[in-house]
Amino acid sequence: MIDRVDRAVAAAVAVAGAHGVVSADPVVLSDGVNLVLHLRPAPVVARVATLTPLLRPDVARQPRRDLALAAALAAAGAPVLTPSDLLPPGPHEHGGLTLSFWRYAELLPERPTPAVAGRTLAELHTVLADVVPGWDGDPLDTPLGDLAVFLERGVELGAPAPLVAATGELLGELRPRLAGPVQPLHGDAHPGNLLRTAGGWVWADLEDTCRGPRGWDLACLLRTSRLDGRAALDAVPDRPGDDEVAPFGWLRALHASAWWFVHAVRVPEHLPAAREQLTAAVAEVSAGLRGAPPGRG
Repeated sequence: MIDRVDRAVAAAVAVAGAHGVVSADPVVLSDGVNLVLHLRPAPVVARVATLTPLLRPDVARQPRRDLALAAALAAAGAPVLTPSDLLPPGPHEHGGLTLSFWRYAELLPERPTPAVAGRTLAELHTVLADVVPGWDGDPLDTPLGDLAVFLERGVELGAPAPLVAATGELLGELRPRLAGPVQPLHGDAHPGNLLRTAGGWVWADLEDTCRGPRGWDLACLLRTSRLDGRAALDAVPDRPGDDEVAPFGWLRALHASAWWFVHAVRVPEHLPAAREQLTAAVAEVSAGLRGAPPGRG
């Protein structure tokens, strides 16, 4: 995996340099399905899609949406990380990799409480309801599209064939229940994407954004293991009831399980955990659709 990281760093440095942004000391900030690095000394962060294409063959679509929505939200006064203004933010393609560029923000170590997470997500949804994101799409096309690719590639990624088949059957039953008023969404609204800066709390990583009922974002918050998701959800004013949020929670369980197999490509020893995660998700969604109380996942 050293070659994957080196290729991503080299691509980011090369694209930035071609636009006059020189990085003599790039430092990796995180390495997941994307590689995120600070192009020091420039106040620029690059996000390079390294493993994302495994579930997103149209790899540039989501970064394009992310950049457009972040710019629109920032213009509307929403607290979000913003695209770089030192070079065209992208998305760019270099050496078979897709990249985007963002303004660097100094982060503080403080983590959000459930009340902060719920309140700030509600505030973001208020702005999202009126913003023009600069793109369109079918409701929940990001998680549903990812899962459609997983149904084709899941066995290749190490998922047991019967569980992949069961995922497809459950998705067919689940789709009619994913109802509600449609608006732009964050798409991955867990507390790890809510960051503390000197200027306050900001939402980051809109790469999973899509249009859909806000129950999807609320389910992402509810099911987090980073804090008390139930308390965070209860801090959201005028939220839908639990029975309305539940189907989105089941979709979140299946979607998160699919991405576990992508993570396992980077860390092969996580493959057994990915299989356990998918087994649990299939069991939970099956029980939920048949009327049993949903689990948290």
